Amino acid sequence: MTAELVRGQNHALPGTRLEIRVSAGRPIVAGATLSDHERTVRGTSWVAHPGAPTLPGLEVSQQAAADHRLAVDLDALPDGAHQVNVLLALPVGVGGPVTFGAVAAPFVAVTGLDGTEIASYTITDLSAESAVVALELYRRGDAWKVRAVGQGYAGGLADMLADQGLPRAQDLATAINDAVARGLARSVAAPPPRSADEARVRAAAQGHTAPGQPPSTPDPAAEPAARPVVPAQPVVPAQQPGDGGAPAPQRPGDAVPPQPGDGGPVNYTHPRRQTAAPPPPPPTARPAAPGQHPTPVAGDATGWSPEERLYNQVWGMFEDLARTAAAYRSAVDFADSRMEQELDKVLSDPRSRIGSTGDTARAAARARHGDLVDQARAALDRDLAQLAAEAEVVEPALPVAFADWSSPVWQGYRAPMEVPMALRLGGLHLPERPELRIPMLVRLPLERGLWIDSGRSGTDSLADADQLRRLALDSAVAHAARLLASYPPGAFTVHVIDAAGTGTSAFAPLVTAGVLDEPPATGAAGVTAMLTRLTQRVDLVQMAVRGGVADALPQDLDTGEQLLVVNDFPHGFDDRAVTQLRYLADEGPAVGVHLMMVADREEAAEYGPLLDPLWRALLRLTPVPEDHLADPWVGHAWTYEPPALPPGSEVLGHVLDRVGAARRTGSR
Repeated sequence: MTAELVRGQNHALPGTRLEIRVSAGRPIVAGATLSDHERTVRGTSWVAHPGAPTLPGLEVSQQAAADHRLAVDLDALPDGAHQVNVLLALPVGVGGPVTFGAVAAPFVAVTGLDGTEIASYTITDLSAESAVVALELYRRGDAWKVRAVGQGYAGGLADMLADQGLPRAQDLATAINDAVARGLARSVAAPPPRSADEARVRAAAQGHTAPGQPPSTPDPAAEPAARPVVPAQPVVPAQQPGDGGAPAPQRPGDAVPPQPGDGGPVNYTHPRRQTAAPPPPPPTARPAAPGQHPTPVAGDATGWSPEERLYNQVWGMFEDLARTAAAYRSAVDFADSRMEQELDKVLSDPRSRIGSTGDTARAAARARHGDLVDQARAALDRDLAQLAAEAEVVEPALPVAFADWSSPVWQGYRAPMEVPMALRLGGLHLPERPELRIPMLVRLPLERGLWIDSGRSGTDSLADADQLRRLALDSAVAHAARLLASYPPGAFTVHVIDAAGTGTSAFAPLVTAGVLDEPPATGAAGVTAMLTRLTQRVDLVQMAVRGGVADALPQDLDTGEQLLVVNDFPHGFDDRAVTQLRYLADEGPAVGVHLMMVADREEAAEYGPLLDPLWRALLRLTPVPEDHLADPWVGHAWTYEPPALPPGSEVLGHVLDRVGAARRTGSR
């Protein structure tokens, strides 16, 4: 049975040798790019287009045509290729329409070599775009899936290729358009006539069909509202509905500090690590029976080490949850829109507005709506159950830096010999299944400072503002402790500014364990001395790095990673201190100086917009659950769960004592 996909939905591929058929009603250009595990196209040799139609495992048409066939052999792709992106574009400079809004909705189908249709997708809701990513074939564990994307680009091929990380994308786009205009290529045989099923879907080109549901009459208004947002690179984390920030947007591989601010982009993509493909995971998963999901196994993603495999698996779970929720919401939106239109049609006809005829029509519309929603919910529940089963085996296998505070691995903590690749800052979940929580991991070293928001967010139920401030301080201490525990002894230093001395009891665990090189700085003199020393360190290291004279740094300069925890800002800070904090937030991370602010933004309002760049430069975290993070695909509002310590647990003191002992002895 063919899976008729909606935007964001994915479907398992039964084999690796496939054909992708494209029908557009008028000549268009079809091509494909290959991406690595960081979603990056490594160069022009990973782009198949009319001027260079053949790559290992991939062949595309050599000319613009109304119908295309693309051949794919996923087993034959180059080493390091983890994703195939199917691209469609309108020819430039050869006449005809210049936007997809002026042509019939393109239809794309993935078939087996025998022509059996596996999945299909009608790309609706395009307007000013002249290029579109139609489908993704991507690796998930040891299997392959197809996802309906439908992401358009008004800037055409150049914008689309640049968004995938290709250098000099404009040059390649020009070469492709020139090849099409000159007719560089042989003719390719036209695909066979469309099947009845394909013709049926094409007939509903302006409608949208839920999985397994026959399409209705053409209906442009039936397109679901949830349309994928262009990722800011596009992984790491999208738009931020709230104030402050979500995980810093990083291109799969780049830690690009976004300008998130209020409503700024946030991105959760995998940071770049290696340029070569990692080895596949060991085949430990038990094969699934036909029609069933495989048994989940911890660490079944690709990677060079068990840690990297778990990291990639966690992000794969995040992506799968985002996709399945997007497909469900799109299907429900479609069902709602379809029912409204059917009811409007009944009401617009005086003959059916009243009486038994109208009642029957309304009942039938509601019944069809219920069937569509039930089908979408069943698919969602199936996917959520699989993700929950995967989470159950992944969570206990996570290493210390990735693990929740309740994990037994913290009881056996020993100082690491190497810096881990990422750190857990909490959990994320969606309202469709709040108990299914995905660890929120950020790469180390930190690319942005942290802002622990001690102000009232509007979503917390705490009536006591003092209690909220204390929770924010406790959260900051727990984050600092986790950072200290994740680095080898002496490789990470924490400094504290507590200008008014209001955080003495909260910082006591750090002081008692001896993990601070000096007591928290208090008073105006302490604040000035601490900020002056750290800004001078940033200046020295920057000059040494830019001048290529790192050996000229003073012998007593600590070049390890450093974290400055600032409590109760802006109390006790003059204009010069504020300027220094902004400088540390902007320039510090690049040379190993990181900032953690514990502050209520409203209390800093006296500075006016002067501090807005400071808040934008920081990753906002909350001490209570709040839905202020969003993903780059469809803009889901994710609820952030702070990493709470188990009630009555002494794990924090236990870990800090071991960190302090390791720092004093300089060994494990």
